[in-house]
Amino acid sequence: MHMSKSIRLSEEAYDRLAAHKREDETFSEVVLRLAGERSLLDLAGILSDEETDALREAVSERRGRRGEELEAIAERMREA
Repeated sequence: MHMSKSIRLSEEAYDRLAAHKREDETFSEVVLRLAGERSLLDLAGILSDEETDALREAVSERRGRRGEELEAIAERMREA
């Protein structure tokens, strides 16, 4: 059995939390999911400039390939 705690949130805080809530999630699950995420600022300085450039290039290449794949699928659907 999980123990539960009550907390108070301002309306603004509640609204922000609710905006992140997925349809199949409880508010506890939202908090756990969001609390486990790392901020991009937490990642600053982890990669060298060379690693950053390589990652950027890999992402760009993958986006290009994915775009081509989606265009091929769309073309097949138009032809069907």
